[in-house]
Amino acid sequence: MRIVFMGTPEFAVASLEALLKNDYNVVAVVTAPDKPAGRGQQLHQSAVKKYALENNLKLLQPEKLKSPTFISELEKLNIDLQIVVAFRMLPEIVWNLPKHGTYNLHGSLLPKYRGAAPINWAIINGENKTGVTTFKLKQEIDTGNILFNEEVEISNTTTAGDLHDTLMIKGAALVVKTVKAIQTSINENVELEFIAQDDHDVCHAPKIFKETCKINWNDTNVNIYNLIRGLSPFPTAYSEIRTGSGTPQLVKIFYATFENFTHNEANGSLATDNKTFMRVFCKRGFIEITDLQLQGKKRMKVQDFLRGFKIEDDTIFF
Repeated sequence: MRIVFMGTPEFAVASLEALLKNDYNVVAVVTAPDKPAGRGQQLHQSAVKKYALENNLKLLQPEKLKSPTFISELEKLNIDLQIVVAFRMLPEIVWNLPKHGTYNLHGSLLPKYRGAAPINWAIINGENKTGVTTFKLKQEIDTGNILFNEEVEISNTTTAGDLHDTLMIKGAALVVKTVKAIQTSINENVELEFIAQDDHDVCHAPKIFKETCKINWNDTNVNIYNLIRGLSPFPTAYSEIRTGSGTPQLVKIFYATFENFTHNEANGSLATDNKTFMRVFCKRGFIEITDLQLQGKKRMKVQDFLRGFKIEDDTIFF
C-alpha cells in the first residue's frame, strides 16, 4: 500500500518509525510548517519533520489543508491509506482521499477523552486506566468507528510524561497492527470489523490553557495532586508565592506528594523546616512539594529551593 503519514510531535515519531521498520511504503509525510520558537524566535522544525528528513522521506508542510496546491500534491501520490497521529483536524477533502480511508491513533480509550489533551485529562481526573485507539476518520472529531484499542493502567504516581511515553510505544505497535489488518482485508477480500462509539460514554479532553494550570489551594489535596502530575512535565501546574507584602513570584510545580490531615490552617499557608520539606495546606490535608521551578530559575529539588528562598511565617501560595 501507498501510505501517507501525518503527524507533528515526538508522540507521532514512534508510529512513523514503526511503519518504516515493518517495511511499509510511506510515500510522503505531512507535518506542521516550521514555527518561530524560543527567545531568538528561530524557526523550529517539528519532531516528525526532523525524522522524515533523516530518513529521506518526501515531506509536505501545508499552511492550509484545503490549499489546492496541497490537495493536488496528495492526489498525485495515488494514496491507498493515510495514518494520522497527533496532527490537525483534517477537512473531508483530505481524509476522504485515500482508497482505503484515513485512520487516526488517539491517546485514550474512545469515546472517553475525545479532544486535544487526552493524556493530561485522564490523570487530572484521577483515572486508573486509559489506552490507545485506532479508528477510521469521519467528519466529527474523534468519533469514527473503532478498529482496535489497548488498555494501559495508570498508577497513583504516574505523571503525564510517564503516560505519554507508555502510550507512544503502545500506540506505535497499534498503528502497525492496524495497517497489517487493513492490508490483510484487502489481500483476502474480507471486511474489517469495526466497533461504533457509544455516545453515552463520551467525555472530553479539551486543550490545556494557562488558566487550567493554576492551582486552586482551596481544592482538595487529591485533586491538586492529580492536577500537578497530570500537567508534569509540560505544560506544568503553577502557583504564585508571596512573603508579606512582597512581590509575588510564579512557581511551577513538577511533582509532589499529598497527605490527608485535619488542620485549621489557611489554605495556601506553608509548613517547612526551611531545609528539607515544604508543605502547603489545602482542603483535607496538605501537598508536599518535591520538585519545582521559581520563575527565571532552573527546575530544582525542594531542598535546593529552600537554600535560596527563605520561607517566613507569612509566606503563602495563592
